Amino acid sequence: MKALQVAVLLAVLPSLAGPAPRSTAVDPTVENWDGPLPDRGAMLVRDAFGGEHRLTVEIADNSQLRTRGLMWRTELPEGTGMLFIFPSEVVQSFWMRNTRIPLDMVFIDRKFRVVGVVQWAEPQTLTARTVGKPSLYVLEVPAGWASRNGVQAGSTVELEGGLKARPGQP
Repeated sequence: MKALQVAVLLAVLPSLAGPAPRSTAVDPTVENWDGPLPDRGAMLVRDAFGGEHRLTVEIADNSQLRTRGLMWRTELPEGTGMLFIFPSEVVQSFWMRNTRIPLDMVFIDRKFRVVGVVQWAEPQTLTARTVGKPSLYVLEVPAGWASRNGVQAGSTVELEGGLKARPGQP
């Protein structure tokens, strides 16, 4: 009888405490992720020939936003991109998991100089893409943008407004 009372008590106690708390951990790589939207900013990219190209960028400056990146997007309009800001300048490596569109990746150091470009990164692959040089920022733009605009190693970048002082977060 005592065993039955203990079993009933153990069965009833969890329901008295209310529903189990929902997990706050959300995987930013899933298609239906409902995490925060990235802030927006503006930047200017100077090409190898002295031309200037203004972009409106989404800002990926924390772990969740950097992990999410441009996953699941079906388009990236000309004149736009995503700027990844990292907490420290190291050799960065990117993949295209769950990314449905081809991209160019522009790797930028702490002095706002382009250290290398990966062009036409193939979508939906796990191939590591890097330029093998330390960067603090990586700009993702529509595939072909870098070559159409003469952006290459040695080009320079200027962050505008509040984006200038925005650090990358862990």
